[in-house]
Amino acid sequence: MAGSGRAVDLAVIGGGTAGFGAAVTAARQGLEVCLVEAGARIGGVMAFCPGMPWGGGYPCGTSIGGVMEELTDRLRALDPPAAEIRRSTLENFGPEIVYDPDMPQIAMFGMLEEAGVECHLNTLAQRPVMDGARIARIDCANRHGCFALTPRLVVDCSGDGDLSAQAGVPFDLGDASGAMMGVTLSFLLVNAPWDVVFADPDPYFTSHARRGVADGRLHSDLAQLYLMRGFHSDTVFCNSVIIRDVDGRDADAIARATQEGRRRVAQLVAFLRAEVPGFSDAWMTALGPTVGVRETRKLHGLYRLSASDVAMATKFEDGIVACSNPVDDVMRGADGAMTHEAAVEGQGYYTLPFRCLVPEMVENLLFAGRIVSADPAAFASIRGMPQCMAMGQAAGNGAALALRGECAVQAIDPADVVAAMQAQGMRGLAGEGLGPPQL
Repeated sequence: MAGSGRAVDLAVIGGGTAGFGAAVTAARQGLEVCLVEAGARIGGVMAFCPGMPWGGGYPCGTSIGGVMEELTDRLRALDPPAAEIRRSTLENFGPEIVYDPDMPQIAMFGMLEEAGVECHLNTLAQRPVMDGARIARIDCANRHGCFALTPRLVVDCSGDGDLSAQAGVPFDLGDASGAMMGVTLSFLLVNAPWDVVFADPDPYFTSHARRGVADGRLHSDLAQLYLMRGFHSDTVFCNSVIIRDVDGRDADAIARATQEGRRRVAQLVAFLRAEVPGFSDAWMTALGPTVGVRETRKLHGLYRLSASDVAMATKFEDGIVACSNPVDDVMRGADGAMTHEAAVEGQGYYTLPFRCLVPEMVENLLFAGRIVSADPAAFASIRGMPQCMAMGQAAGNGAALALRGECAVQAIDPADVVAAMQAQGMRGLAGEGLGPPQL
């Protein structure tokens, strides 16, 4: 029988930043929420790339607000503080939230627990069972065996959108040619004095990197080095080791890319220690357990955010989060370059419409995170962790509205979602503006 299984109000698939935002927001409104996460940790890229700054949380120097701001404030209020706001040294990037790599896990699990979210870790959502235009059941599995959920509504925050695709939601894969952004294996270096390491005025350490490539000591894709101050003094976060042409939906491809990344990381660490001032006594830690995947499916929603929307700083009536991130496009295919082009000229920002989270046909499904409905250039800007968390928050609000109104997600009044977001502290929506800079 299609409907047999554990009944819940909302199933959130994926425990990354988007899934966290969706689950916390919906549960706080009284919904029975079940969060299904394939891994052992929540936070998505924070688990795969420990120490990755949260870029985009402060467009035009002002916080986007909402759950992202609440999480940041909780970390900053700890003794000692576990997060702070810094301006990025990288081209076209604004203020970023830098944090102790381990503390968000404690804070986020605490917020989920307080809200009453039921978390299923190390659990796969294998497939949806459809009843016409609705998801009637989700078949899941963990080490103890198979079980089913029968949710009234589903929010897909899985990153790859497997469940939505199986439910019949159309999607694009990568860019027009199918090429997807490179995946990255990140790590931290400890005992690297900042005053020496960052004395070089070039934020990308280009001269050092080119020398290493020319000498055959570094992979050719390491012509620029992405080295950033970690949260703790004299720690350096490295986001340089990028592997091209990897299909992030393919577990075997991910495993091969991770092993190749380990080889390149070892080469890079040896080169930094031998050749770059400040690293001679440094050692590596917090090597990612697997590569971080930037892009696979982009689902088709009621609206597709476009590059022109971004460039024109469009502020939609149903906008649910502000953004001014650069178009951070990372080495697509054999010839793709690394770009950090300004998304909006000057001090402007754009907003993401709620319609980008709503499928055309499936009546009880919303989606959020990097499966958002956007063209490749717009996606390269909107994909930051703070924006993904806000997408999840909007989806959680949308789920509560649909269930209270007993309506299909396509019938949700976006104005009600925007009003809920504003009541929860989101800034820059519905013509209100972001307000004065906070930094």
